[in-house]
Amino acid sequence: MTPVQVGIVGGTGYTGVELLRLLLAHPAAELLTITSRKEAGLAVADLYSSLRGHTALRFSDPGQAPLQDCDVVFFATPHGVAMQQARALLDAGVRIIDLAADFRLRDTEVFERWYGMPHACPDLLAEAVYGLPELHRESIRDARIVANPGCYPTTVQVGLAPLLRHGLADTTHLIASCASGVSGAGRKAEMGYLYAEASDNFKAYGVRGHRHGPEIEQELRRLAGGDPRLACVFTPHLAPMIRGMHSTLFALLNDAGRAADLQALYEGFYAAEAFVDVLPAGSAPETRSVRGANLLRVAVHRPQPDTAMVLVVQDNLTKGAAGQAVQNMNLMFGLPETTGLQGIALLP
Repeated sequence: MTPVQVGIVGGTGYTGVELLRLLLAHPAAELLTITSRKEAGLAVADLYSSLRGHTALRFSDPGQAPLQDCDVVFFATPHGVAMQQARALLDAGVRIIDLAADFRLRDTEVFERWYGMPHACPDLLAEAVYGLPELHRESIRDARIVANPGCYPTTVQVGLAPLLRHGLADTTHLIASCASGVSGAGRKAEMGYLYAEASDNFKAYGVRGHRHGPEIEQELRRLAGGDPRLACVFTPHLAPMIRGMHSTLFALLNDAGRAADLQALYEGFYAAEAFVDVLPAGSAPETRSVRGANLLRVAVHRPQPDTAMVLVVQDNLTKGAAGQAVQNMNLMFGLPETTGLQGIALLP
């Protein structure tokens, strides 16, 4: 079989190197080009020594990279880049997986309010598919544009989907308390992410509103059949670890929910999912159990008769970003969904 020809735009950040790690070992993908305006001409392995011996590629200037020769292009870039280049690539027959937020939000006014820029191609939003495979697998297969979900929204949706799809929760009182490792902020030098600032510390941020909040509510509303009353209080936290994400979710159960066997519900809902592991009753998942793996571990509890508590962990760079993007690529090109993604988590 001819390998999928892959390009990466913006490969110098943490998401970019995670994409490289997965794609260079992927048996059905061939990395054709990777771009960086700042690092153009530099050998990829000189920037990331972990890749020494695995690739001879050099970073290319975005204006000179053969992106139109690719089958698919991943955008591991800041918000606003993919939407500027999307139309030309689509016209050339190239499919797009955007790991930023350019195609996640359906309402352009909401996008502009949270990301501070006008949307460059609002007409393409109508065909973009939200790339959470466990919930939108069939739409992803034929998509030309896939909006890779945010890391926090992935855990919240997977955690609450069984309750919302089956109409078992009060949609007006959903709570998501989530924590991420420092790599979720990207590869940048800012005071709050220095080792001496982030280590030995735990704090909430974005408490007055976070840009993943509208994405979470948009997609939870879809799961709840378009319920306009749906509201989710989302509070992110910065945890003193490099990679990993832990989300604690709460939902008030309605009459049907109080009568339901939640453990059986979750086990049945995700029984066929290779990348969602529903733990035995009474379990509490740990972030280190998914480090480096394209995997979500989920545990469901009922601390009160009318309350569901769902614990979800993932690696924010893998299932929360690059691994999920490769999972989407597999679907788009008719490959087994697990191809190149069956690595075991790293422990310790």
